[in-house]
Parts: sequence; structure tokens; C-alpha cells
Amino acid sequence: MRKSFLWMGLWCWLSSWQMFAPLWAQQRPNIVLIMADDLGYETIGANGGTSYQTPEIDRLAASGVRFEHCYAQPLCTPSRVQIMTGIYNVRNYVRFGLLEPHQTTFAHLFRAAGYATCIVGKWQLGKDPMSPRRAGFEQHCLWQVRKGRVDSTGRDTRFSMPVLETNGILRTYGPQDYGPRLVADYGMDFMEKAVKQGRPFLLYYPMILTHCPFSPTPDSPEWATDDSTVMSYKGQARYFADMMAYTDRLIGEISRKLEELGISDNTLLIFTGDNGTDKPVVSMLNGRQVAGAKGQSTDAGTRVPLIAHWPGTVPAGQVCTGLVDFTDILPTICEAAGIAVPASLNIDGRSVLPQLKGQQGDARQWVYSWYARSGKAEEARVFARTHRYKLYHTGEFYEVPADYLEQHPLPYQSLDRKTKKVYKMLAAVLKRYAKRRLEDVPASD
Repeated sequence: MRKSFLWMGLWCWLSSWQMFAPLWAQQRPNIVLIMADDLGYETIGANGGTSYQTPEIDRLAASGVRFEHCYAQPLCTPSRVQIMTGIYNVRNYVRFGLLEPHQTTFAHLFRAAGYATCIVGKWQLGKDPMSPRRAGFEQHCLWQVRKGRVDSTGRDTRFSMPVLETNGILRTYGPQDYGPRLVADYGMDFMEKAVKQGRPFLLYYPMILTHCPFSPTPDSPEWATDDSTVMSYKGQARYFADMMAYTDRLIGEISRKLEELGISDNTLLIFTGDNGTDKPVVSMLNGRQVAGAKGQSTDAGTRVPLIAHWPGTVPAGQVCTGLVDFTDILPTICEAAGIAVPASLNIDGRSVLPQLKGQQGDARQWVYSWYARSGKAEEARVFARTHRYKLYHTGEFYEVPADYLEQHPLPYQSLDRKTKKVYKMLAAVLKRYAKRRLEDVPASD
């Protein structure tokens, strides 16, 4: 009963904001947040990746800011919860496939401020068909809300013959329909309608690509003749390059749509990935082989691309070497939109909007990660890190650039005075969060 009253109060609050939102809100910047699925740092040409062609993403980097040290969680649901709430998983991650319904997301904050809000792509955060709306999104076109990953025949339903839910209506599409195409088109239609209505908008696009099964895209020669790859979990890794190309194409289309609508200069577009690339894929980064490490807490499992584009506000051609993690996205987009983050949320992130603008900002000294797919504390892999060093709660200490695979922990006794100081700083971070498990998830009735 208590939950029902909480939600009733929240929706009344949101509705009153929408009804009486000031007209000047229509001039506020739009936000487009794109998050590719299973796409590590090493896959992007602008980052030094040489295995794939990513001209559209590279163009955004060249005309905006590219971050070299952005860190997500090692897996999809943990990253999605973290990016949407600005809070570390240790405090609010319950289990795989769920966004705990009491959590406040960036969509709630934007909707309360009068923004049109929409999510397209992959959900996987709760099977209740109302869960996207309860998370603050007025509109949605999503894969994997109430239905699982495969249909009764064992066919994966995200690519050809996709099963999507649009504003709560479930539909199975035809064999020539492509899930990533449909959700991207819905997102672009949403932007166009919001512009016509004079409303600023937040479009959150957690992409369906490039998650397995690795399979042909509509641009692949095999598209019309063989889609058997969707009958297995992994598919065939050789199609990853085709999926990368289609990902890049969709991002380019969204960018050009902003230009076509005449709102590119008033839109902050952010592109990132939710975790490292999947394990069958091996890519080249600045002459070094990087094996996909999705699900692992190593550098390749957690380091993701981050590019921000906002003509006239974000200077072109910047490279930011500062540390960023997924808790920082919520405060960044809120500050960009002039939306105050309530102090009561007690988020862990900090805005990097100054860094987007080429300023120093409040630079991080460390990033933190609490990762357990199951949500069970005893299974958690916990670390804090700087650019160079990484300390686990187990005491393992690594110099990452010299040991990317984390095979040679450094004994504390072998460290020099300067490095011991870094160790102690990271140990203090781990201690700070050690007793905060699920503190932001209220007890259920």
C-alpha cells in the first residue's frame, strides 16, 4: 500500500510540473544520450581503434570532446542502473534485469522540469509493461520489456523479426524488419514531434547493437538469405564488424536529424557504451590486441568510449584525459539542462559539464566499482582506481597500463612512498563504501 501512495504522489507531482512548466523551458537544450550495447573503448577509430570503420562517431569526436578514461560497470544491467540513477551499484543494485522501482532516474528529473522524455532500444530492467513509464519516460519503443530474450522456437528476438513494445503495446514484426532500425526511427520521430510541439526533450537510446548474437544486418550480403545466426546465443563473431558499421550508421542518422530539425546547436549529444566488448571479439587499439572482456572487471571490461557533441558550446577537437564514470552522466546532463539535482538523492556522480566546455572542473582522483551480477554481496568484485593504479577489496593492487590483464599483483611492501600514498587513498575509498550496501533501496512492506 505504501508503494501505491508513493507512486500516486510522484505522478501528481510530475503532472503539475508539466501543466505549469514555464514557457522559457522550451528554449532549454535537448539531450540525446546514446549507449551502445557491449561496445568497448577499443572499437572506435577516434580512440585509436583500427579494426572497424566508425566515420560518423569519429566525426562527432572531431567536432566535440572525446574522453579517454570513462568507466562503466562490467555488464549491462549494473551499468544501466548506475547511469540512470547517478548512484554506485553498492547502494541500489538489487539483481540482474531490474531497476528497483523506488529509484529516481534522470528521466524523472527531466520530466518534472517539463521535458518530453523517451527511451528507445533495450530495456531489460523489469518485466512490468508499465516499468518504462514508472522510470520517468513518457514514451518508449523497447526490446525485452515483458518478453524474454528468445521466443518459443529459441529465436533471439532483437534483430530480424523483432519483438518490440511501443508504449505498452507488444508487436512481433516481419522477417525483413530490423529491431535496431525500428527503434532508432521511433526515436527520431519522437525528436521531430517534440520540436513541433515546442518542447525540449530527453531521448535516451540504450542501443540493441552490438550485443550478440552476432548476425547479419540489412547492409550485409547475407541479410536476405540467412538469419540462422539468431538461433544461437553468440551467433558468428565475423558479423561484429557489420554490426559496428550499422551502429555507426544509426548514430550518423541521428546526428543529421538534429541538423535537419535545426536544433543541433541546442542539443547535447552523448555517445558511450555500457560495458566492454563481448569475449569472442578481438580488436586492435594503437597496435595492441584487446580481447573483449564483457563481464570482467579488468580494463577491457569496464573502459568504454565517451564522446560529447554540442556545437557552439563544446569546443571542437578536445581530448579529455580526466577520469569519468557512469555516475557522472546524470549530474552532467542535468546541469546542461539547468535542472537541479535534489540534495536528498545523495548521488555519487559529479558533473563533467565544465570539462565538456574545456574547463578544469571538479576533476576526479578516483573511480569506484561494486559489481555483482546477482546482486549478492558475497559475489561482488569491488575496486577503486586511478588512471594508473587499481586496488581491489581483496587487497590485489595492479599497475594497469603495465598489466592490463591483471595477472601480476604488486605486493604492498614493494611499493615506493608515492605509490603507497595512492594505495592508501584507494583503500580509503573502498572503506568509505564498504558498509553502504543497498542503503538507497527502502525496505518493502
